[in-house]
Amino acid sequence: MTADNAIATPTQNAAYTTERVTFQSNGEMIVGTLYVPEGVNASNTVKAVVVTGAWTTIKEQMPALYAQRLAENGMVALAFDFRTWGESAGSTRSLENSEMKIADIEAAGRYLLSRREVLEVHGLGICASSGYMATAAERTDIFTSLALVAPWLHNAEIVDAVYGGEEGVAGLIATGREAMTSERATGEPQLITAAGPSGSDALMAIEGYYIDPDRGLVPEWENTFNLASWEGWLTFDGVRAAEGITEPTLVVHSDAAAIPDGARAFYDQLRAPKAQVWLDNVTQFDFYDQPKGVDPAIEAVTAHFLRS
Repeated sequence: MTADNAIATPTQNAAYTTERVTFQSNGEMIVGTLYVPEGVNASNTVKAVVVTGAWTTIKEQMPALYAQRLAENGMVALAFDFRTWGESAGSTRSLENSEMKIADIEAAGRYLLSRREVLEVHGLGICASSGYMATAAERTDIFTSLALVAPWLHNAEIVDAVYGGEEGVAGLIATGREAMTSERATGEPQLITAAGPSGSDALMAIEGYYIDPDRGLVPEWENTFNLASWEGWLTFDGVRAAEGITEPTLVVHSDAAAIPDGARAFYDQLRAPKAQVWLDNVTQFDFYDQPKGVDPAIEAVTAHFLRS
């Protein structure tokens, strides 16, 4: 890369500062946290990374941890709230909408490119946002390279397997359409609890990360899911983007984590320069905040971005 001589040498575990930033996506305000390594400025530019997390999540959850770690390794990192989530604007709340999220990722990348301390922009998608990040990379030339950690990448076949076959999927889509119709009529979104303990009626009824206040149950999180999300979520194909991606791409996953078959299908279809790291006995939630998942993921992602 011809710009290599302009890149500041990253310092392992360098100190960083944070800055609350705002930018626009389709005319609506996005709020983010920018992590800037000490000494980085317009005359000392470095690579930057857009960091996005799992579905239903906000910037203070796993995106913050990965952004902090990347900043410690000498890169500017941006974690932000998608529209309708966290501090960001939106006409509804807690809507898992793939097209909106893809547009927000593109807006985040363009925002980073406008920063004087930024040399180039890379994309890191964690869990469900991996498909959105991959699609943003496929559609634009914003990103120099791409990394996907614990990627939830589903296609129609995987959706059927996860959500109860054709009948189960059809039922959820019907629920989503009813919720959308109701919201249009009343102005009130149909919200359910996003995460709760095993046996609860939450969207994700599972112990661990999301219900632990020392982990993912952060005060800023509304812990809600808009039922109108269902059709867009179930019909989005995160695997499809692979063939059109030209940016060097890294996949980090584990067979003990969520839908590894989706990650393999995506990787097999990639035509761009690619690399993969498969970890043993690392669960999806381990990738969110546990050293056994985060440490090797950050090591691989950092090396990938620095050589891309």
